Amino acid sequence: VPLTLPHILAFVRAHEPAAVVPINDRTTVAAVLVLLVLDQDRLSVLLTKRTDRVEHHKGQISFPGGTVDEGDVDAVATALREAEEEIGLSRGSVEILGRLDELEIPTGFRVTPVVGLVRGMPDLVLNLDEVEEAFIVPVGFFLDPANEQVGEREWKGRMHVVYSYQFESHRIWGATAAVIRKFLRAAAGLP
Repeated sequence: VPLTLPHILAFVRAHEPAAVVPINDRTTVAAVLVLLVLDQDRLSVLLTKRTDRVEHHKGQISFPGGTVDEGDVDAVATALREAEEEIGLSRGSVEILGRLDELEIPTGFRVTPVVGLVRGMPDLVLNLDEVEEAFIVPVGFFLDPANEQVGEREWKGRMHVVYSYQFESHRIWGATAAVIRKFLRAAAGLP
C-alpha cells in the first residue's frame, strides 16, 4: 500500500511524542526538520549533505537542523530557523504537522524531529559553509525492503542496530535513517 499524505497526517496528529531521559547533563539539545515535499502528488523527504567544514557529522546525510538557540521558543522554532539558515527555506512556506519521538544519538545530542510539509519543490539557497547539497528521496524508496541494509555498530561498548539506505550516490544511515524508517513505517502501519 503506498503511503499517502492523509496516512502521514493521521499518524502525526495522533502521535504522542516520547521524550528521552538524557544520559548526562552534557547532552546538547537540538531539533531537526523532517521535511516532506509534496510535488505533483509525489511525496518525498528532503535531505542535506553536510560539508566537511561543519563541526559535527562532517559529510553525512542529515535533515536540516541544529542546536537550540536562546531565542528559540521550542523545537519547532529551532528546526525552522536552522532550515532557513542552512538551505534558505522560508519559515512561512512550511506547514508544521507535528513532532516525532525524541532521540539521543551517540555523538551527545538529544534531538527532536519536527515534521513539516511544503507543497511543491521549494526554491532553496544553500549555505555552502554548512550544506554541500540538498536533495529529495521518494517516500516509497524507504518503504521498499530491497533498499534497506541492516548492520551493527559498536559505540561505547554496546552494539547498536544501524539501518542504512543507498540512494544514488548518497549513503543515508545512523540517526537520519533511523528517524525516517521508524516514522514512515509507523505511518504506513508496518511493524
